[in-house]
Amino acid sequence: MASSSGNSSQRSEEDLMDQRKRKRMQSNRESARRSRMRKQKHLDDLTDQINQMKKDNAQILTTINVTTQQFVHVDADNSVLRAQIGELSQRLDYLNEIINLMNNCTPNHCTNDVNGLFEIENHHDFINSPWNLMYLNQQPIMAAAEMLQY
Repeated sequence: MASSSGNSSQRSEEDLMDQRKRKRMQSNRESARRSRMRKQKHLDDLTDQINQMKKDNAQILTTINVTTQQFVHVDADNSVLRAQIGELSQRLDYLNEIINLMNNCTPNHCTNDVNGLFEIENHHDFINSPWNLMYLNQQPIMAAAEMLQY
């Protein structure tokens, strides 16, 4: 009988070991399942971040394209305005020359003593000359004015 009680105690230890082993295996399986779930959630979060960043990049690219188009329009407008400044400055210079000429004229005699470049004997002929009137009525060309009305 002693052998049967030793046998039974050995068997109960084996059963206890098997039970602990099964419990540990079940616990490890649950832990591995939770780990896989955490990894999957992390992967899903990263995928969502990628999609959001792609949307943000597309929006930024659209904004850059719109801003570039606006820059091109503003640059073209600035070019037109620079050309107009040149034309208007030249017209102002011509008008100032005419004013200076008129200030140096007497009723029958006009002289320009600035550098002795020219003398005009009759200022009425100067003003009535069609070649000289073009400076009085000159309109700026307004280079590419259509571009201002985009």
